[in-house]
Amino acid sequence: MSLAVEITAERFEIAGGFTISRGSRTHAQVVVVSLNDGMHFGRGECVPYPRYGESLESVQTQIEEITPLLKEGLSRVALLEAMPAGAARNAVDCALWDLEAKQTGKSASELAGIGELKPVTTAFTISVGTPETMAEKTRAAAHRPLLKVKLAGPGDDERISAVRHAAPDSTLVVDANEAWDDSCFEKNMAACQAAGVALIEQPLPSKADGLLAEIERSVTICADESLHPGKSLDGLREKYDAVNIKLDKAGGLTEALKLFEEARAADFKIMIGCMLGTSLAMAPAVLVAQHADFVDLDGPLLLSEDRSPGLIFEGSVLYPPVPALWG
Repeated sequence: MSLAVEITAERFEIAGGFTISRGSRTHAQVVVVSLNDGMHFGRGECVPYPRYGESLESVQTQIEEITPLLKEGLSRVALLEAMPAGAARNAVDCALWDLEAKQTGKSASELAGIGELKPVTTAFTISVGTPETMAEKTRAAAHRPLLKVKLAGPGDDERISAVRHAAPDSTLVVDANEAWDDSCFEKNMAACQAAGVALIEQPLPSKADGLLAEIERSVTICADESLHPGKSLDGLREKYDAVNIKLDKAGGLTEALKLFEEARAADFKIMIGCMLGTSLAMAPAVLVAQHADFVDLDGPLLLSEDRSPGLIFEGSVLYPPVPALWG
């Protein structure tokens, strides 16, 4: 069997822009891999992550380099050895899952041994800004049961207080994206505990997170950037209570499912997260989300326009993908 392989880069406008501690964006930039055997096709989407040196160009080049093997029928298992973990492998791996589902007439969840997928409740992200701006955005989303609040370092105590007052009934998780340091760590931790925050994601830089092994806390601390692409969970349990599994970092659904089992066996709480992409990028992650403690797959909700067909959301309830989208 010979496969036709197509690689495309696409841009999707973000509604109102998106800001984290590292900067702002107006568009989501994604790479899509399409595989066609002449009768069936499969697709996978990835989002290059500059934090790990990825770009649209570098990801497309990686996929082009593996294309001859794909045309010859490279399997998902062999793919794990043929490509390093990261966004490029994610797009290819998810395209292979989708293609196999179409070829066999079985859903990706059946192929993964998960069974019928159920709806899950996702977080909704509040971008970082002034306390006043964040409070205004939070009030508009206060009906949602789970909010993920982006933070930026100094001043986060005021930001989280403003958000909590604007959404008194929502469960809050916060994401500092490595922005805290000695000047604000204690104050921000105290503010999060006072606000009843359920989880703090990556408060310190991954190379300077040793402090987390020494402090007592009542809030769950989650590793994101400290869980590097292709690296094991070794050494994280002493510092973190949870891990954020993202398909773009794990290098695909195949590895993400394996990582989930390893994390659960190590007694981590698990968040299934995402980069800022479309429904095509979120759909495979819904399989991992079935038994996660926290689900953060709101990428399509942040876009001005998603793919069609896309995932169906009712408020914050995310329904499993239809076959025409993926899987």
